[in-house]
Amino acid sequence: MDFNVKKLATGAGLLFTRAVQFTEEKLGQAEKTELDAHYENLMSRADCTKNWTEKIYRQTEVLLQPNPIDHSGARIEEFVYEKLDRKAPSRVTNGELLGHYMQDAANEFGPDTPYGSTLIKVGECEQRLGAAQREFLHTSAISFLTPLRNFLEGDWRTITKERRLLENLRLDLDAAKSRLKKAKAAEAKAACEVDVAPDFQETRPRNYVLSASASALWSEEVEKVNHLRCLHEFVEAQAIYYKQCHFHMQELQKELGRLPNAFALNSSGTIATADLISEGFNSSVEMDTLKIEEVQAPAAGTRKAKVLYDYDAADSSELFLVADEIITVYTVPGMDSDWLVGEKGDQKGKVPVTYLELLS
Repeated sequence: MDFNVKKLATGAGLLFTRAVQFTEEKLGQAEKTELDAHYENLMSRADCTKNWTEKIYRQTEVLLQPNPIDHSGARIEEFVYEKLDRKAPSRVTNGELLGHYMQDAANEFGPDTPYGSTLIKVGECEQRLGAAQREFLHTSAISFLTPLRNFLEGDWRTITKERRLLENLRLDLDAAKSRLKKAKAAEAKAACEVDVAPDFQETRPRNYVLSASASALWSEEVEKVNHLRCLHEFVEAQAIYYKQCHFHMQELQKELGRLPNAFALNSSGTIATADLISEGFNSSVEMDTLKIEEVQAPAAGTRKAKVLYDYDAADSSELFLVADEIITVYTVPGMDSDWLVGEKGDQKGKVPVTYLELLS
């Protein structure tokens, strides 16, 4: 018990001494040992790294989970599973959920109807997009977010602890030097009376005692964090994710271009709902029954159209399209409302309406 009281008293004395030294330094009443310039540079780099890493980490979390409510719930769930030493289950993405809703709606409206069949195709695509997003989130969390969080919760705490320890040692050193200086001053005053020069050698700053160990410690802590490699892996994960999304959307557009729907062209050049009142219209007539090479452009009624997306012709009756090119389009009697006849140069073939933007 006596030992603990003495230890407590000693600790309190150290805290008081450090507080006095710190206050006198701020008031300019005490000298402060200047640390090594390399060490100061490392401290500055460490602070900068910590501040920007924290901002990048938080904003990346927002990017991957933009809904604040879902984001908070996901963090709480991850925390609980982490404390239980269990792996958190995979969360269903919004895209996958939307895909399920579309497919359920298609079953209600009828999968054989134009709207129902389209809902099925779009729902399947949304599920594929959601699965790609889930894989992207998983990869980003492992390769990018986890290393950043390990730095903030592990390496940075170690750096902060060592910095605090070093600062306390410096305060102790400067406090001891201050007491020694006062003692030497009293000794010098007494020595003047007998003409003996005092030895001030021990009062000189000893910065090298702090700089040698501090520089080595900070170099090790700062340099071992390889944020650049993590950033490259994050960019690669993003590139793969967006490439998959682009591929799935192109495939969906091709599938929708082959599905029957209730769209036709109006006079303004935009896609509008066709007049379904006419009982005599035979929607089952396909362009395949006509010979493309025998189709002639009408004297009036041709239009210019800009191609929105690349399109690979399914057979010799269709026209191969390249995004942003301008072609001539027109309709012929008995042609399905989903298709137009397109011409570019000496080439002619069917083109899907959903891939075009009419210009004139």
